[in-house]
Parts: sequence; C-alpha cells; structure tokens
Amino acid sequence: QVQFVESGGGLVQPGGSLRLSCAPSRRIFGFYLMALAWYRQTPGKQRELVASIDKSNSPSYADDVKGRFAISKDNAKNTIYLQMNSLTPEDTAVYYCNRAVDPTTWGQGTQVTVSS
Repeated sequence: QVQFVESGGGLVQPGGSLRLSCAPSRRIFGFYLMALAWYRQTPGKQRELVASIDKSNSPSYADDVKGRFAISKDNAKNTIYLQMNSLTPEDTAVYYCNRAVDPTTWGQGTQVTVSS
C-alpha cells in the first residue's frame, strides 16, 4: 500500500512562511487522477483536513487557513505542496498528506512549530 512522505517542516516565527512537500513512497502511475489533501494534528486532538486538491487541480481550504495557505500539485513530479504564509502559533502541528477520500496508511508527517 502506498505511503506518503512529507517534508519541509520546521520552526518558524509568527508571521513567517513554510513550504511543505509530499510525495508517495513509490511513483504512482495515476497520480494525476488523485484527489489529495494536507491534514494536521496536534496532541490530544483529531487529525483535521487543512486543504485538498482534486484531479482538476481545484483547491479547497479549511476556513482558518483560507487566504494564508495554498495547495498545489505537480503531476510530473508526483508531488503536492502546501505553501503556508502568515503562520500563527495555532498552526503548530504535525502535517500529513494523503488521499482526500479514503486515506491510506499515514506517513510520519512533518512537524511545523510556530513560535517566537
């Protein structure tokens, strides 16, 4: 079963930016047909959907990240991205990517910490 590998997290000050990347553990032939998403989770809370992108590259965002985050997909590279701007401490979480519907096995995620 395919697993996704996330990268790009780190420590950033409030108001800063980060760009996350995610690629499957093996190349997926039908990647361009996949609706994919970024999720995040903080300790003690359920994993929540942050942004998704469908096979037509139409994005959708959770209300609290609209206007700050941008999801994109590069089918040639089998990779999706999450550009995060104007970060706040409330964005601190482990970020994961996966299928937007019926997620497969979760990867390790990438830690994003927003702190001064």
